[in-house]
Amino acid sequence: MTANPRFKEQLRTSFRATPPLENGARLTAGEFLRRHRGMPDVKKAELIQGIVHMPSPVRFTHHSEPDNIVQTWLGTYSAYTPGVAVGGNATVKLDIENVPQPDVLMFIEPQHGGRARVDEEDYLVGAPELVVEIAASTASIDMHEKLRVYRRHGVREYLVWLAEEDRIVWHQFVDGETTELRADARGRLASRAFPGLVLDVRAALARDPGKVLATLQSAMKSRAYRDFCTQLTAPKRAGKRSTR
Repeated sequence: MTANPRFKEQLRTSFRATPPLENGARLTAGEFLRRHRGMPDVKKAELIQGIVHMPSPVRFTHHSEPDNIVQTWLGTYSAYTPGVAVGGNATVKLDIENVPQPDVLMFIEPQHGGRARVDEEDYLVGAPELVVEIAASTASIDMHEKLRVYRRHGVREYLVWLAEEDRIVWHQFVDGETTELRADARGRLASRAFPGLVLDVRAALARDPGKVLATLQSAMKSRAYRDFCTQLTAPKRAGKRSTR
């Protein structure tokens, strides 16, 4: 049966209107998002320095399990901390060449003094205070290109779980400089941006979420954490968060 010429033209027009995303393509942020919207089956795609990155399928031990531990850890912290929000795999608009999709991020909502906000399209705009990437096959880009992008845009802290190397690196960005947070004698790393946010690195690498949470809950009993919560709830002059 011969296809209707009008139908064939509609198909050609539709394809021209929304070309597919392709790994390695060079696009602007607007074009990247337009193509991404036209491919609802694509769950993970990022634009880093103007280049499209579409990661390979996710492995369990090297990505899914660490990702769950981090999301549980940060989710617990945000559940008890006013004005702090956590998201997994959220698309973030940074500039015309950078639209990353971090594995996990945490930010202070604008009405509580933060800079990142959710826009009318339900995307995060601006740099969150903390970004976390689970790095296995993506380790090279996570530790180099993404690090520079996050630093330039004002992310305060950047944690990378290097699954294949069995180590966790927590970067702090201050005045354009990068420093690596150092663990204490018990193997614990403490955030500077979020008082009370402490990670038991040994427990995390041992895949022991119970101990990770026990360490966090103990740290959240500190005076520094209580003072931080008080600071977050003090009146701020900031716009309201966009309605989702």
